[in-house]
Amino acid sequence: GLERGAKNQFSTFSNFITTINQKKEGIGNRNSPTQLVIPNIKNGKRTKAVCYLVTNLRRCSVFCQYLDDVEKAKSSGDWKAVHDFYSTTFDSFLEINAAFKKDTNSPFNTIEDSGINAKFVNVVYDALLNTPQDVQKSVLKGIINGLLQEWKGPRTKDDLRAYCILLQNPQFSNTSTYVIYAHLLRQIAALTEADHHFLVHWSKKISQKRFKQLVDRLLQFISLRLFPAKPEEFPPMVKCTWWIPSATKVLALFNAANSLNSPSIISYTDFYNSTLDHIDLMEEYHNWQCYGNSHRFSFCQYPFIISIAAKKVIIQRDSEQQMISIARQSLVDKVSRRQKPDMNMLFLNVKVRRTHLVSDSLDELARKRADLKKKLKVTFVGEAGLDMGGLTKEWFLLLIRQIFHPDYGMFTYHKDSHCHWFSSFKCDNYSEFRLVGALMGLAVYNSITLDIRFPPCCYKKLLSPPIVPCDHNTLVGICDVTLDDLFQIMPVILTSTPLLLQVFQEEFGVIKSYNLKPNGDKIPVTNQNRKEYVQLYVDFLLNKSIYKQFAAFYYGFHSVCASYALLLLRPEEVEILVCGSPELDMSALQRSTQYEGYQKTDLTIRYFWDVVLGFSLDLQKKLLHFATGSDRVPVGGMADLNFKISKSETSTNWLPVAHTCFNQLCLPPYKNKKELKQKLIIGISNAEGFGLE
Repeated sequence: GLERGAKNQFSTFSNFITTINQKKEGIGNRNSPTQLVIPNIKNGKRTKAVCYLVTNLRRCSVFCQYLDDVEKAKSSGDWKAVHDFYSTTFDSFLEINAAFKKDTNSPFNTIEDSGINAKFVNVVYDALLNTPQDVQKSVLKGIINGLLQEWKGPRTKDDLRAYCILLQNPQFSNTSTYVIYAHLLRQIAALTEADHHFLVHWSKKISQKRFKQLVDRLLQFISLRLFPAKPEEFPPMVKCTWWIPSATKVLALFNAANSLNSPSIISYTDFYNSTLDHIDLMEEYHNWQCYGNSHRFSFCQYPFIISIAAKKVIIQRDSEQQMISIARQSLVDKVSRRQKPDMNMLFLNVKVRRTHLVSDSLDELARKRADLKKKLKVTFVGEAGLDMGGLTKEWFLLLIRQIFHPDYGMFTYHKDSHCHWFSSFKCDNYSEFRLVGALMGLAVYNSITLDIRFPPCCYKKLLSPPIVPCDHNTLVGICDVTLDDLFQIMPVILTSTPLLLQVFQEEFGVIKSYNLKPNGDKIPVTNQNRKEYVQLYVDFLLNKSIYKQFAAFYYGFHSVCASYALLLLRPEEVEILVCGSPELDMSALQRSTQYEGYQKTDLTIRYFWDVVLGFSLDLQKKLLHFATGSDRVPVGGMADLNFKISKSETSTNWLPVAHTCFNQLCLPPYKNKKELKQKLIIGISNAEGFGLE
């Protein structure tokens, strides 16, 4: 715009900028920023660019004046000018927009730009908590006035902007402001879906630090309303039953904003509220089952707020209730037929031969499909001993190891990503894939952590849909997949330029071609259809080429885990339930470890923990894998491992031995720390293929 103006316009505008920068001369009272004197521009013409700069320079002057007033107040103790700024700015939604809107003459009515001067908002709020109490009270008074305004008709974008700004007020971290905060949240929660859409997209633009603060403030509000430290600070619960639902609905807006961002602004676990671990979760779950997403509130309507530990409790108790129900029905059937009840009928009893592990397991689970929801007990034929948990874990370990071996051909191991993926080889019977799905379901059902490495998209497919459809013709295990999903399995794929819309695969030594779309072998790949090619290629590899394999796997998993509780889970959470968490805390393991033949004060034990706590993460994972069969941690944390260190009465020349079925490490009483470290590293680094019992 400036380029189209008169040439000497630049010198004129330069004078104008100089005038603005002279704050003493160019700025009147901060409440009257419009008193700025704007020099005349030659020919009376003002381009859009000039208008834009004028507006922004005026706003800059307000910003500078505010900072100047705060500094003067700090040195002089006279806060009148600052008090006037805050009391005026927060007196109404109109004034909030006048102060913090980038340009009062622009509507800013799109989801891309909220029009909020975020820097100014942050500065004003950062300074607020350091002002005298009368200044802070004037802000709260103004907010009350704004919230009490009588609304006529739908909210405007300026109203939404004001809500967005008010939510960021740090005063709402103080419980004394919770009544006002609750009313603000109530009004935001009651907005229309279209208004929520704007707030969600505007929230995406908030900085990570501020976004996290907003989420934490809402979580704290919910926690303190549930379990107040000082109940007298709040109205009785019966008079404010809407507080928690309102806060949770607003929190859902931030969760939606977080999910829309790629990568997400904060981790999905930052939305967990661990306080909910201590409420009656099953009552919440049953209310949700009975009333769904109706007017009756349940935290299960907003599963992002429920921690994985709490979800595990819901799933386990739901599983237990199903187990008890099925076992009771079996008992009733026996009695009604006048047969003698047998305790074994209360369990899923699996009898297998070690020499025919896969085939026997497949037969047993197929034959006892009606018992899959009972408690699992495993017996190895020809071996004495009761299953107190160790045999069950051993069965899982041996079976998983055999099924996932490359020679078995069901899964392909990708070294670059360290994960397995389904083989696309066609076969007549996919029952073994169903067995693997059932194994994963049984592991979740019986709280066993499996040493399985599937990519994240596997769990996304496993929840597509989360409830098995009644119509068996409905496709299952099909989900939207992206190039990122493929890269997580095959990081080096698509290194060459494809020529046609078809793909080639090797099956039992024979190269076969598949069209990615009708007549794909006749359609060349060009710059125009390259994006289409990539999407078709990814969909073929991750969905279509393995559909029958994955469908069998899907039905196997859901034959055990069919439950509405799966609706509460994210794909990442299903992975953690199956495989455990990769986050290690060896100090927590030390605190929960049990000892047999040793005491925690013994020199050997002290050496052991000094060495282990000093290990690299890689060595710590190797130790965990050596002792438990997996380098991951159960959902309940290290304490749930029931890790035990036993004294081995063998020679100190021997290496440590692990009983992975019992999470037990047998440690000889080594003479010094150096010897213990050397033997331990040798043992855990060379355990694959031997030394495992």
